[in-house]
Amino acid sequence: MKAHTRETQATMTPQKALQYLKEGNTRFLGNLKANRNLLEQVNDTSEGQFPFATILSCIDSRVSAELVFDQGLGDIFSVRIAGNFVNEDILGSMEFACKLAGTKIIVVLGHTSCGAIKGACDNAKMGNLTKLIEKITPAVNAVSEPTDDSLRNSRNLEFVDNVSKKNVELTIERIMKESDILADMKNSSEIMIVGAMYDIHSGAVTFYE
Repeated sequence: MKAHTRETQATMTPQKALQYLKEGNTRFLGNLKANRNLLEQVNDTSEGQFPFATILSCIDSRVSAELVFDQGLGDIFSVRIAGNFVNEDILGSMEFACKLAGTKIIVVLGHTSCGAIKGACDNAKMGNLTKLIEKITPAVNAVSEPTDDSLRNSRNLEFVDNVSKKNVELTIERIMKESDILADMKNSSEIMIVGAMYDIHSGAVTFYE
């Protein structure tokens, strides 16, 4: 499989981009990688890049967007931060990726049993991690069940995963609220902005459409 070119990127639609990612995850689940010559892709992309998707995911070592969507060099912009939330710098990066570099979809990818989410559920405090976790706390507060405080912690994996999903939803809301550029592109159907969840047990990605 060749690296994307200006011509192939130009034929991409948001719906087609989403389908490419779904097909890539299906290959990943079947251990059937697309046939790529990565060194050839290094050469192909040496004078320019034409990715079709931007993926915001956690830094978790098990959740590499390039691997779980079976993509090669030059195919996606991968933005990674613990807890997959956005800030001004990440929004700026996404604006560059979509408005200037031409990607057709933004995927906010959470994952099950997320350590950053667990830290937020436990209100953990440790150095600079404290400030990071505070950015995820709104998702914890937005999940109403269970009401028993003894069950609202990292030991309750169902609660953790519900918070992870809510964090994805709130992150998309922030993108739409805090980036006029991305909101306008979505509203005009130039891009899609979708949430998704990666299951660390199966490798499957569930999209929230």
